[in-house]
Formats: sequence, structure tokens, C-alpha cells
Amino acid sequence: MGKSAVAAEERAKPGRPRDPERTKEDILKVAAEEFAKLGLSGARVDAIAARTHTTKRMIYYYFESKEGLYNAVLERAYGGIRQIEANMKLDELDPETALRRLVEFSFDYHEAHPEFIRLVMIENIHNAEHVRGSDILRRTNSPAISVLTGIMERGYSSGVFKRPIDPVELHMMISALSFYRVSNRATFNALYNVDIGSLKTRERQRRYVADAVILLMTAPA
Repeated sequence: MGKSAVAAEERAKPGRPRDPERTKEDILKVAAEEFAKLGLSGARVDAIAARTHTTKRMIYYYFESKEGLYNAVLERAYGGIRQIEANMKLDELDPETALRRLVEFSFDYHEAHPEFIRLVMIENIHNAEHVRGSDILRRTNSPAISVLTGIMERGYSSGVFKRPIDPVELHMMISALSFYRVSNRATFNALYNVDIGSLKTRERQRRYVADAVILLMTAPA
């Protein structure tokens, strides 16, 4: 299918934007919802095409295949959180404040993007097959460690941080504390009869998570 045919097909669809990049972004947004809800095997390209007022043929033109679309969705999902982290200007803050802000951001982002949580869980079900095969995802996620490493190095230099820890392991702990309460919310609520999604509980747990990471780093090893 040539570019002229794609353009003609877009023009033929009532109400569709003529900007290919916007069309692709619309497809990715809807595809993320479908994959998060139904998984890679359960999601249907026909359903994504219907919801975006495009065609299956057009989606395959942009993304080549269903797996190509899924890979693009993963890259977009990880890129969202990493881009914000990279632009937070944490190097302008003292190390302890910077680390607290980073933890709070991670907590808030996971809370606000449950579809991101589900996509990560689905990719783990597939044993990270698509993540391992994507150079883009590796490049996208490397700044997360660079940002955290910079904060830690400044903290060690100033004497604020005392516990030696690998930045990747600290990143894992921050992610885990933010991730679990969203990924396991339904079962946790059912087992212990608590609503961890309520505003009051969320704010309290946000403070606990940030305090726990700061205490880990500032307490003598």
C-alpha cells in the first residue's frame, strides 16, 4: 500500500485528521487501551481500526503487524514516564529533595496510568520477549538510571546519603513500591478490606514510600 493510497484512505474517512502523525498517535492511544485490557493475544486490530475510524490495512501500513503495533505501544508507554523524568531538572535541587521528588513522581505516575502497569504485567507474562528485542526501549529507559545516579552521586559527595547501593537496585525498589499498590489493588482490597485507592490512603502511602526511600539512603549502612 503506497503513501498516496494511505492519504486517500484517510481523506475518505469522515472526521479523520489528515495528519499521519496524529493518526498514528490516535492508533497508539487506542491500541494501548486494547492491549492493556485484553493482552497481546486478546486484542483485535479490527477493533482498534473501528475505534480510530481507520482500517486494518492502514494500521498494518504504519506498524507492519499486530506485534509491530504492540512494540510501538510499549515504546510509547515507557517513553512517557522517562521523558518526564529527564525534564524534571532535579539537578537544581539538593540531593534529598531531588530524590523525594523523584519517588513522589514515580508514585503519582503509576497511580495515574494503570494502563502502563497492565502493559508491563502483560509483557512480563511474555517473559519480556518484546522488550528484549527493542533497542529503542533500552535507550529509552537508560536515562532513568542516569538521573538517579546523578542524584545519588551528589548525595554521597555531600554526605547526605550514607548507604552504598547500586542505582539499578534503588530504581527497582522505587518502582516496586509504586507499582505494587496499583497492580495488586483489587486482590489487596478484597483480602484486607481496605481501599488503597482512596485519596486519604493514597496520600498517606505516598508519604510512607518517599520516607522509606529517604530513610534507606540517609541512615548509616
